[in-house]
Amino acid sequence: MSSQPSQPSKYSVRRRPLLALGAAALLVPVAACGGSTDGGASGRGDQRLRAVMAFPPAQAMSPYGDDAVTLSRLSVIEGLTRIDEEGAAKPALATKWQRDGAKGWEFTLREARFQDGDAVDAEAVVRSLAAAQEASPKPRVLSDVQLTAAAEGKRTVRITTDEADPLLPQRLANPSLAILSEGAYGKDTKVNPAGHATGPYTLTEVNGAVSAKLERNDTYWGGKAKASGVDVKFVADGTARANALRTGTADIAEYVPVAQASLLEEEQIHEVPTARTNTLYLNTENGVFADPAVRAAARSAIDSKALVDGVYEGRADTARGLLGPGVPWAADAREAPEGRAKAASKAEVAKTKEIVLATYTNRPELPEVASAVQQQLEARGFTVKQYVRDYAQMEADALAGKYDAFIQARNTLLDTADPVSYLGSDFTCEGSFNIAQLCDKGVDEAVAKAAAADGLDARHAAEMEAEAKILGADAAVPLVHERFVQGFDSGKVDGVALDPMERRLITADTRLR
Repeated sequence: MSSQPSQPSKYSVRRRPLLALGAAALLVPVAACGGSTDGGASGRGDQRLRAVMAFPPAQAMSPYGDDAVTLSRLSVIEGLTRIDEEGAAKPALATKWQRDGAKGWEFTLREARFQDGDAVDAEAVVRSLAAAQEASPKPRVLSDVQLTAAAEGKRTVRITTDEADPLLPQRLANPSLAILSEGAYGKDTKVNPAGHATGPYTLTEVNGAVSAKLERNDTYWGGKAKASGVDVKFVADGTARANALRTGTADIAEYVPVAQASLLEEEQIHEVPTARTNTLYLNTENGVFADPAVRAAARSAIDSKALVDGVYEGRADTARGLLGPGVPWAADAREAPEGRAKAASKAEVAKTKEIVLATYTNRPELPEVASAVQQQLEARGFTVKQYVRDYAQMEADALAGKYDAFIQARNTLLDTADPVSYLGSDFTCEGSFNIAQLCDKGVDEAVAKAAAADGLDARHAAEMEAEAKILGADAAVPLVHERFVQGFDSGKVDGVALDPMERRLITADTRLR
């Protein structure tokens, strides 16, 4: 995809359904960009870091799937913008931006170079965005928008949308829209970020789903990283990750399971409030929960504090709504649920048919949550049958409304770091992830209002109106707000990012003391 300097480069993003991505493959190693090869684990800040990550590469480190988050958490890739803790867009490869008409935006690029030495310019930005929209499957962040981008000189990119999109700056911070050099794009449509990104660390080697190696990018526009490199192991088993930290074979352990946290030293455990809410979705279309009074009875049966204390050993937050403490603005803007039905009595509930309560094994706490919720529902008069499987075996049936109730751990900020995407996908009539099968005109109107709102304050207020309507329908019962437990010894490691957005972990400032 060569550039066309004689005329503006353009691309269009079309809506297409997502397809499954292939398994991980070995990336071709590239030359290291400086940095020591010393494998020391302690002492000087220029030594290498050792990290164990929870999720092995699933798409050969392609930026167009979930591997993009891993690349972001390892500080390999960057986009035009980044997201702060409030969900606002901040400068990254773009230093500034401004609206240009109702549907247009103009972005000004900073002086920077890719890890292979090529300059970051407008043509490179357009090429990267074009490759993202041509990917199969297309990144989720592009599934609901049509864009046209043009390079206007070396340092200016103009992006327009088919409809007004107030979230475009946040959208462009998504890791799947990382900006890569021309060398990343092969003739076979595969994308290799190794050595072709802009972050403070260069991905130099990937050993399948086992390990990876990063070297310091000495030409990083933000200054050299404080560690010379990172040796990464991918360890899906949470107990094994905790053991690596406990035995000193890792400096940083991602996502330590709650059950393992009490076995580590206090200085090794760092809890992060997150935007992830564990929610009980009730089937509003079919079965016993089609009756709003019965849904209200189920909601009244749930004791969030008992779940926090009993299942999460206090390492979670009690439910406060759909958006928890990882969305810090939500608490002050929250509105009371609207229009809740009067709950059915225990005698009335006892007359209902057996309900199927489903969840999945991929997140180790969820089966325990399901057992506790089952006991709470049975105490209210329900007859409950549990169904627990691997998530891949359940998603299609959950989306088809084949369960009466489904417990899901859901990131409420999703792809644009704003809850409007989550509210639309999970609770509107045409939502692509509507497990509750909810179709309510008032909810749809409230979500549409939030999506069209211009400015953070107006959008946040509209999102809280939508939350109030959803909770009023008892389509979803928030159970707990998860905390992530990241493992590192604060007496030995500095600069680890504790990010509720899940996009940052190891940064240019991360180092050994």
